[in-house]
Amino acid sequence: MSESHRVEIEVLGQRYVIRSQAPPEHVQRLVDFLEGRVREIRGDGPAQDPMKLLTMAALDIADELIRIQDDRDRQDGDATARVRALVYLLDSVVESR
Repeated sequence: MSESHRVEIEVLGQRYVIRSQAPPEHVQRLVDFLEGRVREIRGDGPAQDPMKLLTMAALDIADELIRIQDDRDRQDGDATARVRALVYLLDSVVESR
């Protein structure tokens, strides 16, 4: 099991201390990604409730993840169908000999 790290982060001006098995640099990269997504959602508009912004960012990130997983599953299915078709063609060529 990986070593646990104590990492201090700041998200939307709030400081947190968390424990993570990921290196601190990776955790900070996650924070930067999250805050970037919050900035995209907030835009140039007036200040909004930080919890609302984080919730909207989490839903946006979850939507992106689910879409990527669905695309991967669809591609896996397409690849499986192609392999089956090739096996069928190869079998028919071998049987005709």
